[in-house]
Amino acid sequence: MERKPTEHGNAIESHEMEELFNTIRKVRSLKEPNIPENNYYNNLASNVNKKLIKEKALKKPRKKWLYGVSTVAASIALIFTLNTVGPFKKTNMVYAMEQAYKGVKAYHGILEVVETNAAGESVTQSKVEVWADKEGHYYVKGLEGAQKDLTTVNDGQKKWQVQPQEKEVDVFAAYPDQYSFTFELGKEIEEVKSAVKTKVIGDDIVAGRSATIMEITPQGGSTYKIWIDKETKMPLQKQTVMEYSLQYMVQYSNIDFIQSVPKELLTYNVPKGFKEVNANTDQIVTTLDEAKAIAGFTPKVIENTPASFNESSMAIVNSTKAVKISYTSKDSKKKVSILQKKADSIFKPAPMAVLGKINNCTAEIQSPIQDESGVINGGGAYAGITGISSIRWRQDGFEYAVVGDTSFEDLILFVKGLTNGEVELSLVNQQAVDKAKVEVPVDLQAEEGDQKNADAGHSPWKLDPVFVSQVFVSLKISPGGIQGDYPIKYEELKIVKNTGKEAVVEVSGNKTLVSRVYLKKLIRQDNTGIWTVVGYDPVSNK
Repeated sequence: MERKPTEHGNAIESHEMEELFNTIRKVRSLKEPNIPENNYYNNLASNVNKKLIKEKALKKPRKKWLYGVSTVAASIALIFTLNTVGPFKKTNMVYAMEQAYKGVKAYHGILEVVETNAAGESVTQSKVEVWADKEGHYYVKGLEGAQKDLTTVNDGQKKWQVQPQEKEVDVFAAYPDQYSFTFELGKEIEEVKSAVKTKVIGDDIVAGRSATIMEITPQGGSTYKIWIDKETKMPLQKQTVMEYSLQYMVQYSNIDFIQSVPKELLTYNVPKGFKEVNANTDQIVTTLDEAKAIAGFTPKVIENTPASFNESSMAIVNSTKAVKISYTSKDSKKKVSILQKKADSIFKPAPMAVLGKINNCTAEIQSPIQDESGVINGGGAYAGITGISSIRWRQDGFEYAVVGDTSFEDLILFVKGLTNGEVELSLVNQQAVDKAKVEVPVDLQAEEGDQKNADAGHSPWKLDPVFVSQVFVSLKISPGGIQGDYPIKYEELKIVKNTGKEAVVEVSGNKTLVSRVYLKKLIRQDNTGIWTVVGYDPVSNK
C-alpha cells in the first residue's frame, strides 16, 4: 500500500516474523530485468558452454569422460531453460511479442475471417481493411462478406459508422468503445500474456511469412492456436478449436507497420446524400455552472485527481440527466468516468456484482461488468466490454458510479477522492458468509460440465446467483418439475452478501419454503465461474 508499517524498526518477538518482514521488503523492491539484446539467451548459453569446455580441459584426464558428459548435460539443460523460460517464467516468444509491440506505433493490414464446418468446408465470413494505432484510433472498412462497404472509425473524440445501404452515418461516443475489430494486436498480446499456459508447437508459413505456432490456454474458455511472425514477433493468425461443428481462422493476409493512421481516414464527414444519426447522447459542457443548469444540481468533483490522470471532459448524459466527468491517464492508455445523478428509484445492485460499503452505504462492484442494464439505472451499461470495471453506490439522495478501463486500485482512488469517507471495497479478503442450516450435496463432476457449458455460452443463467437461487427454491416447491412460470419470482430474491466467491440470497414471498440460499463458486473463482447452491435456511414453521 506504499505505507510504512507501524512494526517497521520495532523489536519483533518472533524470529520467523522478522525474516518474513525482510523477505517482503526484498520482494517489494524487485523489478523486471532489462534484457540487453535479442540473442541474450543464446549468447549466454554459448558463453557458459565455452567456459565449461575450457575448464574441462584444465581438469585431470581421469575425470575426462565424466566431466565431459556433465558439461554437455549442463549446456543442454541451460540452453533448454533459457529458450523455454524468460523473465518471471514468460516463454521467450511471449516476452519477445511484448517487447516488440512496445516499438509499434500503428499498423495497416487486410484481415480475413474464415469459417470452417465439421465437414471441412470453409467460407470467408468477412474481409476488412484495418488501420489502427496504439492510442485506440482506428479505421476499418469492409471489403467482403457481411461487413462489405461498412466503414467504422474512432478518432478518440467520437466513433462513427458509415452505412451505404441505409445511406446514413451513425455517431457514437468514442468511449467506452463496445467493439472495435477482431484480432486487435495489443489485445491479443495481452491475452497471451495473461494465459494460464503457452506452448510452442511448431512452425508454419502465413501470408508468405515464417511463423511460430503457439498453443494458448486462457484463464477462461477453450485452448486456441496463434501464429507469430518470426521477424516482427507480431501475431499474424489465430485459430479457435472446433466447437459445435464450427471453427474460425482469423488472419492478416497482409500487414505493414507504420508511424500513424493517415489523418484523412480519421476525419469525420457525412457523404453527400447521407443523413447523420446521432446515437451519442452525451452533451459536452465546459463548466460546473453549465452542468448545473442542465442537470439541475451541482455535481461533486474529486478534491485531488490521482497523479497519473488528468481531467479530459465534462458532459451531460441527456437520457438520464447524469453528469459525466471523464479523466484520461497521462499516457492516454486508460480512461475513467465519474457519473452522478439524482436518485429516482430504489437502489438495486446488479445480481452478479460483488457488494461493498461506502460510508456505510451498499456499493455495487463489477469487474469486469456482466450485467445488461445501465450504470445509473441498475449498474452495468458497459456490459461485455473487456477490461471495464465499475463501482456504483447511492448516498444522500444521489447515485454515483465510477467506471473505467484501469485497475481496480485506480478506481478506489477516484472513489475516495469523491467521498472523503470510509470505503470498504476489497474484492478479496472479505469475511466468509454465515453457515447454512441445511447443507446441499454437490456433484462436482456435474458442476464441471455446467462450467464448460457456461464457457461455451449455453448456460449463462449459472453465472447469476439470483437465477440459480430462483431455480433451486422453485424446485423445492415443485420437486417434480416446474410447469409454466416459476412459483418464486425473480424480484422476490435479493442478494444480501456477495464476496465474489460466496453469496447469500434472501427469499421473500408467501410460497417459499426457503428463507436464504447459500452459494459458492466451486469450479472457478473469477467472473466466468458458475454459482453452485451449497446450502439453505428453511422457512420456520413450514
